[in-house]
Amino acid sequence: MEVITVTKKQHYGSEVKCEEIEWTFPPQQQTRQPGFEYLMDPLPIFDNPKYIGTGKLKDRTAIITGGDSGIGRAVAVAFAKEGANIVISYFDEHTDAETTKRVVEQYGRSCLLIPGDLRRREHCEFIVQKTLETFGKIDILVNNAAVQFLREDLTSIPDEQWELTFDVNIHAYFHLTKAALPHLKEGASIVNTTSLVAYIGVSHLIDYTTTKGAIVSYTRALANNLVQKGIRVNAVAPGPFWTPIQPASQSAENIATLGSDVPMKRAGQPYEIAPVYVLLASDDGSYMTGQTIHVNGGAMVTT
Repeated sequence: MEVITVTKKQHYGSEVKCEEIEWTFPPQQQTRQPGFEYLMDPLPIFDNPKYIGTGKLKDRTAIITGGDSGIGRAVAVAFAKEGANIVISYFDEHTDAETTKRVVEQYGRSCLLIPGDLRRREHCEFIVQKTLETFGKIDILVNNAAVQFLREDLTSIPDEQWELTFDVNIHAYFHLTKAALPHLKEGASIVNTTSLVAYIGVSHLIDYTTTKGAIVSYTRALANNLVQKGIRVNAVAPGPFWTPIQPASQSAENIATLGSDVPMKRAGQPYEIAPVYVLLASDDGSYMTGQTIHVNGGAMVTT
């Protein structure tokens, strides 16, 4: 497998040195969710220098939740390379969000940062309002933000955790999409982030798995509902990826073996999944709706 060469410039704004991607990770843990990308060791790779944009999203406006870091950041950068202006919804990870904004602007596009709590319907409506005030339109909506908490069994899940997971992982998708929908025109695209766990049923992620399964069904139903309006709705199902949700939700020991249980024997880097979002958001995916694309290192799933 060819390994790309990256630089720390994309993170820190100044050239340090070239280094090859690391596919294993030292034990580490963060104490809260959302996690912080700038604290991860090694830093995730969100930008593939060999990916050259060709204008597939030229002058389109994309809202990306959780776009400050992880998969959301990689998608924001890939969209910017393809010519889109970016709106990043995030909670309070300001350092990570500013890094993403800087990289998007380095690729010649505008980036609007909107911090706040997606669990609040009013905040979802505010995101749409600010996007329209800034860019005048919405062409792409990427519902991506999520939380996950590991629990050994159902009885160990506090009621408050169950409700929080649903509020962030699926209720926010509903509220933001509902707010954006009156402003989406024919040719618009909605891309939802689900997960491999929805198809295999991870026993220690019952609430997270349930919400990700709901996203799959939500995507299919909404796609059928909107198809006659020319609005496409699809989903992406990542497997294990090196993103802040990992050290923020798992034990330090689990991080050292992240991805070792899939056929490729490694976790993915965020840049490896971003082109799939480009496909679904662009005219390249014009005959695709109601679909879920799996990017998971070869794990077997039943669709």
